[in-house]
Amino acid sequence: MQSDTFIMNMQNKEIDILKNELQIKFIHSSGPGGQNVNKVATAVQLRFNVINSQSLPQEVKERLKVLAKNRINEKGELVLESRRYRTQHQNRKDVLEKFKIIIEQASVIKKPRIKTKPTITSQYKRLEQKQRRSKIKKLRQKLNITQDDL
Repeated sequence: MQSDTFIMNMQNKEIDILKNELQIKFIHSSGPGGQNVNKVATAVQLRFNVINSQSLPQEVKERLKVLAKNRINEKGELVLESRRYRTQHQNRKDVLEKFKIIIEQASVIKKPRIKTKPTITSQYKRLEQKQRRSKIKKLRQKLNITQDDL
């Protein structure tokens, strides 16, 4: 008997996503497979409604909307496709792995960046490099020699 949840282990917590929230559809692929591509729907399309999901915490939903904004349609569905392999089974595993990676990334809270001042040594090195670069460019310039200079 198969479970009705898709369990994903995150860094320090588990997220259980209900399988009925995942819509998996097989579509025709344009990838490898020769004439087989025209006959068999091997590509896999996964749809997950981010907005109406009861499985994801609200803060993960918000981060997911920002992280995968180009993959979320106007209905609020996250749409992922896999057509890398020649078989439905491999493509299905691949699209579920992609989904897991995106959810993992959305579940991680990033630390806010703390601004720091550049060190005195790094400022000195930067100015020194600018002076060196300036000298190199001056040496590349053509000399303007006039009659008065001779």
